[in-house]
Amino acid sequence: MTTPAIQYRYSIKLFNKEYTLSAKTALLTVIFVAILLRLFSALFQGNTATILPGINDQVSYDSLARRIVDGFGFSFAVDYWPMTRAGEPTAHWSFLYTLYLAAVYKLFGPQPIIARILQSILVGGLQTYIIYRVAEKTFSKNVGLISAGITAFYIYFIYYSGALMTEPFYITGILYSLFVSIQIAENADKKQDKKLGVALGIAIGITLLLRQVFLLFLPFLFLWIWIARFSRKYSLPVASTLISFGLIALFILPVSLYNQARFHRLVLLNTNSGYAFFWGNHPIYGTHFVPILSESMGSYRDLIPEEVRHLDEAALDQELLRRGIQFVIDDPKRYVLLSFSRIPAYFMFWPSSQSSLLSNISRTASFGIMLPFMLYGIFISLRKRWTEKSNRFFMLLASPQGLLLTFILVYSTIHLMTWALIRYRLPVDAVLIPFAAMAMQDLYRRFVPTRS
Repeated sequence: MTTPAIQYRYSIKLFNKEYTLSAKTALLTVIFVAILLRLFSALFQGNTATILPGINDQVSYDSLARRIVDGFGFSFAVDYWPMTRAGEPTAHWSFLYTLYLAAVYKLFGPQPIIARILQSILVGGLQTYIIYRVAEKTFSKNVGLISAGITAFYIYFIYYSGALMTEPFYITGILYSLFVSIQIAENADKKQDKKLGVALGIAIGITLLLRQVFLLFLPFLFLWIWIARFSRKYSLPVASTLISFGLIALFILPVSLYNQARFHRLVLLNTNSGYAFFWGNHPIYGTHFVPILSESMGSYRDLIPEEVRHLDEAALDQELLRRGIQFVIDDPKRYVLLSFSRIPAYFMFWPSSQSSLLSNISRTASFGIMLPFMLYGIFISLRKRWTEKSNRFFMLLASPQGLLLTFILVYSTIHLMTWALIRYRLPVDAVLIPFAAMAMQDLYRRFVPTRS
């Protein structure tokens, strides 16, 4: 005897009239609103790539895409950030996002507004839907719909959706990678396992080409998949793992070979980790990290020693990484204290006199409002799991909540140990949203009386 499926329906009261929506209609409505808000953001940012709060890098991506369309490849016409000389190759910026932008410019002319609109539609739809599915898999359909609603109105996501930067697609790629990982963990069909392995490999490959920092989380991701499968007493995901690894390698290899041909040295993906680690842990900070150097502290270029400035971008990146690691070896206590000092910069939710009005509004009206719900959601999720009689920690770790919490912890730690900016935290915000939705559902059930 089969149990009938639960029919989820939602009632909305507008202008003293009550409307009943199916779960599908409600979700499609939320997605439509999400896209609409992101289109407004794209139009607000306009048809020029200018410096705006938090999205300065769009100027670089725009310049690089125009150079590619003009036939000069991945290079700049003038000496450029960080220490790239005019006309010389650069691998500092995401190849994949630059190619997306260049493709749009090639088809429609150098019109940033077209690129903004396209990615606003794509990201508005995909990101909202994937967060719904992640939350549905982790908690329930109700929590999934609440998560989609939070995502639709989350000001940071609305703002960055129109920025000519990697963040919109990168966050979407992370969310989809986590979603497919949960599917693999819960799958017992070997044929389906291979298909999911393909999906995960493609998702991770695209995500890595947008930002290579995700590479550091991969050991934890695959370890979680194996632990989750083992806990369910399913066969271990050997085939899906090998397929995913193979596809990830296929995404990385062409970029590595391209970089080898240009720099004559191994550069796996991009030349930015060395610069970031060197600057992020420089002794100029002492034990107190400053997200953006003040004028009194000098410029980032001034911190690069004169004797290594003759090196090309890739060689300099590797040399600066070596020197950054030496900073840690020379004074590990300072490094630990400096890493802890990055916590306020990373989790900042309050307004600041040093920030623009737009930044303050975005910060307090998104993360500032949602943080209490996110924390409470984590608390009730842990409490519920902890009531299990045996293997509490193992069962929590092997659950979808365990994967989301692992990502939040590991990804945050990576940035606290290197360089902390609010926009680097945005993938964590996205993964925290299902917990916020769980909290809202719990509070609603506790304090809103039900109809008799």
